[in-house]
Amino acid sequence: MTKLCGEIRDSVSGEKVPARVQILSPSGELVHSRESIKKIGPGEPFFYSNGYFEVDVTNGYHQILIEKGTEYEPWKETIEVDSSSIEKIDVNLNKWNLVSNEGWHPGNTHLHYDEKEESPDERLLLDPRIEDLRMTAISILKRWDLEYASNKYSPGFLSEFSDLNHHVECGEESRHNTDSYSIGYGHVMLLNIKNVIDPVSTGILVDKFEPDYPPLTYVCDQAKSQNGLVIWCHNGQGMEAPVAGILGKLDAINLFDPFWTDVEYTIWYHMLNCGLKIPASTGSDWFLSSANRIYAFTGGKFNYEGWIKSLKDGNCFISNGPSLFLEINNQTMGNEIDISFQKDKSVEAKITWASYYNIDQVELIFNGNVIEKFSIQDKQKNGIIEKKVYLPNDGWIAARIKSKTRDSFFQPIWAHTSPLYISTGKDKFSEKIISAKYFIKKIDESLEWVEKRGKFYSDKQRKEILNLHREAKNLYKKIV
Repeated sequence: MTKLCGEIRDSVSGEKVPARVQILSPSGELVHSRESIKKIGPGEPFFYSNGYFEVDVTNGYHQILIEKGTEYEPWKETIEVDSSSIEKIDVNLNKWNLVSNEGWHPGNTHLHYDEKEESPDERLLLDPRIEDLRMTAISILKRWDLEYASNKYSPGFLSEFSDLNHHVECGEESRHNTDSYSIGYGHVMLLNIKNVIDPVSTGILVDKFEPDYPPLTYVCDQAKSQNGLVIWCHNGQGMEAPVAGILGKLDAINLFDPFWTDVEYTIWYHMLNCGLKIPASTGSDWFLSSANRIYAFTGGKFNYEGWIKSLKDGNCFISNGPSLFLEINNQTMGNEIDISFQKDKSVEAKITWASYYNIDQVELIFNGNVIEKFSIQDKQKNGIIEKKVYLPNDGWIAARIKSKTRDSFFQPIWAHTSPLYISTGKDKFSEKIISAKYFIKKIDESLEWVEKRGKFYSDKQRKEILNLHREAKNLYKKIV
């Protein structure tokens, strides 16, 4: 056997950097040491390296692929191993995306390790550095008596896993299901908290006798009392999502978490159409099983407080690789633009994008409708699109990227900005009414479930849930 040794360095600083490594033997199998931590999730197999790796290999051709986050170019090489005792390679990774130099920093707001994970500390130390994340939130959660590995951490800042460039914290995912694997009231991520918010789960996720109480809206209030950040999970799924949304409980919504769900914007778009100002966020859910990340703006080097403020303000975009920025009349994402005084209700839109992988289309979205499409040439890596667009009524505007190309997680390349909000003086429009009716119907279905199938310890508990949904329904009826 020959020892294959490698060092991975940043091509500019020369410093050793952690990365994920794939070494395929002549027979196509992943070569790795027994003690190495392996990537979990779909796509290409990798093992984790802290910047140095050493594996035993046989003679023949070996294909090597090394990746670090999404801002570095993948490094790929095929080498022939002979009968020498040691084979050495030096890997220099080049950064293709320099958005961090401009004050944009990536984070993952949704991460857990399951009960099968044997080395959570080692994984959590490497995950943010291999994926090049400035903010990583691992969270506790409850399903029966399963001993999830990530439940060992206490809510708050995790100093032993953090440094100047990597903030790691523990949050909580509070959940309610109608059965073992069907979302009920919903799942909500609680970040920047200091204490566990009880209950972590309700209903069937605890046991078959546990009541469907309290509502997640109460949990959101408890998180806010700790100055916490409240993010609704899983594309806005759950009976209580439209309730929490219109009652002003949400700071953001997580899209495309986990990887086995589609890139899906329907519920979020309906919320925005109803006038709810909710930025986009994202994460990977179980392990770092996708390249999903949210970029928020700090104006300079990463700092946690500035990053969280930018997320709440909506000056952010979500992506699994591309960078995507939208300006309207020179104002950035999250801002409100008043053009009610203009006779011509037009705005100047500027979309700036960059992607290592090929993308097919950049789209401009107004109130959920594609109002402009821009086809992108094959192998074009970046661009600036400027367009004057007419906006006939109030609403929101955002940009998104679509692509058939897939990354090493086998996920299609995508990105979406958080919106800007437009005021024209005409606040009634068809999309708003359609979306309000959509939620009224959903709430009616939820009321029926609570009345006929919900499990409670008292009539008072049931009445509280019903009244909460009726309060939200009345607010949507006012829109109609």
